[in-house]
Amino acid sequence: MRWDIFCRVVDNYGDIGVTWRLARQLVAEQGAAVRLWVDDMTALARICPQADRELASQCLHGVEVRSWAQPWQAVEPANAVIEAFACELPADYVSAMLASPARILWLNLEYLSAEDWVEGCHGLPSLQGNGLQKFFFFPGFTAGTGGLLREQDLLVRRDAVQQDPVARERFLKSMDVHIAPGSRLISLFAYENAALADWLDCLTSHVTPTHLLVPEGRIMGDLQRWLGQPSEIGSPVHRGSLTIQVLPFMQQEQYDALLWCCDLNLIRGEDSFVRAQWAARPLVWHIYPQEEGAHWDKLEAFMALYCHGLSAAAAAAVQGVWRAWNAGAPLAQPWSEWLRCEDELAAHARAWAKRQAVPADLAAALVQFYRNWL
Repeated sequence: MRWDIFCRVVDNYGDIGVTWRLARQLVAEQGAAVRLWVDDMTALARICPQADRELASQCLHGVEVRSWAQPWQAVEPANAVIEAFACELPADYVSAMLASPARILWLNLEYLSAEDWVEGCHGLPSLQGNGLQKFFFFPGFTAGTGGLLREQDLLVRRDAVQQDPVARERFLKSMDVHIAPGSRLISLFAYENAALADWLDCLTSHVTPTHLLVPEGRIMGDLQRWLGQPSEIGSPVHRGSLTIQVLPFMQQEQYDALLWCCDLNLIRGEDSFVRAQWAARPLVWHIYPQEEGAHWDKLEAFMALYCHGLSAAAAAAVQGVWRAWNAGAPLAQPWSEWLRCEDELAAHARAWAKRQAVPADLAAALVQFYRNWL
């Protein structure tokens, strides 16, 4: 099985984060030979420091990583081709697919969504003007979709950290994080957000101390404005009951472990959104804003699915915080309602992760789709 995965880095690290995880998993667990074509090696190097951004071709974790550069250099197409997030394949590559005597599966790996129409479109073919067929492949949360990225040992590794206080403390110390007894530990990874200042004000005055870990990212400007000073990486800053600590950009495995260690995770986009769900901890999702507010339908669709089984009060708390956070609206009232439901939300996050682990993971589903297609 030879796979080509094409990735254009559109915004930050979501696109490369998903495709880099998928490429590694196809190699490690499905025995595939994978070429990952990336148009921005600098983005890959941030999440995989072993990557050399100057090389046109390199082998990383068993994946052949190729620079998607201009002009395109002709190659033989793989057996299965993934066009990640409608990035559009090079015209010469499509021509080579058309000329190939072998059958080639062409897949458009779509963005993750819980909207109702996804199940009806998952796996459907689209006949191209040149006679080739392209299939739409949708990750998702229900049986009629392609599932979620999840390595075979992911939940075992998570449990090894969450069920062992010594392992948790060891990891946090490796990040130079030291938590005061009785503190709530929260991670914050978000886009720019006008609601941040109001939420931080709430944390400073709460009876329970909070240690807030902020990986480097787009929220830094808002954070520094609230602090009234530059924030140095690794140096904790105290404001009332709140301790804020900025963390350096980290590899994916480190970020996964960070999510496992926290009591609550505020995340953004798609890659960290999925990893926060596997962390089995309460989460607040900052969805990527789209033109004309199209992202709100996706947010509401997921909340409807995620809140199933919650009490009315807990469901309202999730919806209140998520809507306010994504709208940049005041958070004091929704946050107080969230805190009253903390225990139920924690139990629900564990149950949700357990349910999502029942279907096949995304990599296995892609391989099965290919075999069925053959």
